[in-house]
Amino acid sequence: MLELREIECLITLSEQLHFGRTAHELHISQSRVSRLLRDAEQKVGGQLFDRSSRHVRVTALGQVLIDRLRPLYEQLNDAYSEAVAQSRGTAGTTRLGFTGAAGGGYAAKLIRAARAYAPECRIVLREVPCVDLLGPLRRGEVDMLVARLPIREPDLTVGPVLGHEPRVLAVALDHPLAGRVSVRIEDIAGETVFRLANTAPSYWRDHQVPLVTPAGRTLRLGQEVRTCQEILSLTAAGQGVAPLAESVARYYAQPDVAFVPIRDLPTTSVALVWRTTEENARIRALAYCGRQLGAEKEVLLDRSA
Repeated sequence: MLELREIECLITLSEQLHFGRTAHELHISQSRVSRLLRDAEQKVGGQLFDRSSRHVRVTALGQVLIDRLRPLYEQLNDAYSEAVAQSRGTAGTTRLGFTGAAGGGYAAKLIRAARAYAPECRIVLREVPCVDLLGPLRRGEVDMLVARLPIREPDLTVGPVLGHEPRVLAVALDHPLAGRVSVRIEDIAGETVFRLANTAPSYWRDHQVPLVTPAGRTLRLGQEVRTCQEILSLTAAGQGVAPLAESVARYYAQPDVAFVPIRDLPTTSVALVWRTTEENARIRALAYCGRQLGAEKEVLLDRSA
């Protein structure tokens, strides 16, 4: 009787037709692939693959066997996945909120990771306006939120950090700072910055747009804004400057706005947030995926340092 690992090897080799790629796909050594194939052929009593230094081909006997095994193997995998989903309680729908295109980028990566880890969990995306950052989460319109930190609320759990970003200053192309390699926050003392609508927590707004420089100089407050697009349109018109996260420059690049790195502001972080009392298996599964993404990000940063 063929063992499950031998069946998996036969099916994968028939798809890859290459011992190295099959080994990579199964996360085993190439010699292990050869051994599994040899054992399977001994049990069957015939050659299942023709192989040489130049090619790997399924024999007629191998094709008949694999065609019969493939649907059985898929059914076995489906049964296993369903049992795991029921035991973990991750089957069902989770509504994931995000703010703007940058938040949507993090959400997309999370969905990809969750598709592999918990495919039984369906994720529905909902865009959340930054002027009502926590409202949809508290009203139960979303179950989790990709949010820019800090979030310090007693009823909310701040989960894994998905990424850290440097800060940039958005200025009009004709602004004196537009050609600089970098700026300090002190360089914009006396400039006008835009007021974020006050439905977000005050500590959150103060962190995103500091109103006092480290030297104690005050920045002027300009028009109240509700979206990144409003900020950048006003910036392009020369109505003020805007400290922003670096991802805004990637997702909202405009020909009439320059983004200059700010070297003396701390990085800004993005994390998963949810209502503490509503935590469940699906939220824990997505949080696990978020931790994996955050860890991968840290490794990439370490390698680039």
